[in-house]
Amino acid sequence: MRQGLLHAASALNAWVYRLSGGRLGARFPSGAPVCLLTTTGRRSGRTRTVPLLYLTDDGGFVVVASQGGAPQHPGWYHNLQASPNAMLQIGRRRMAVTANAIGAEERERLWPRLVALYPPYEGYRRRTTRVIPLVRLAPAGN
Repeated sequence: MRQGLLHAASALNAWVYRLSGGRLGARFPSGAPVCLLTTTGRRSGRTRTVPLLYLTDDGGFVVVASQGGAPQHPGWYHNLQASPNAMLQIGRRRMAVTANAIGAEERERLWPRLVALYPPYEGYRRRTTRVIPLVRLAPAGN
């Protein structure tokens, strides 16, 4: 049931975000910034959009495939592994991006910044046995 509620809340957030051009839904209650990431379904071929917290870093954007500490990676992460090209919306700005998994060394540098942005990430990390992936979204052509 928890996953169903998360999916419904995500879909509602994405709908409101798009409808308002990012005026609503662009910040999490904690103040962390929210983007919309649109990927192509690896099996269905249909577009899928999820709202995610993000961190700007080195000309790109870093997102966390935490799924609330669930035992499996989120679908959007698997979609990016199959096809790293995606669309990112921040406010009214939409851009094509290319996704790259972040390695262990860079992860060590970024994790404290991500936890400062959204402290529950640390609890998610402790809750799961998997390594929570970090993904860099670089504007296409960079």
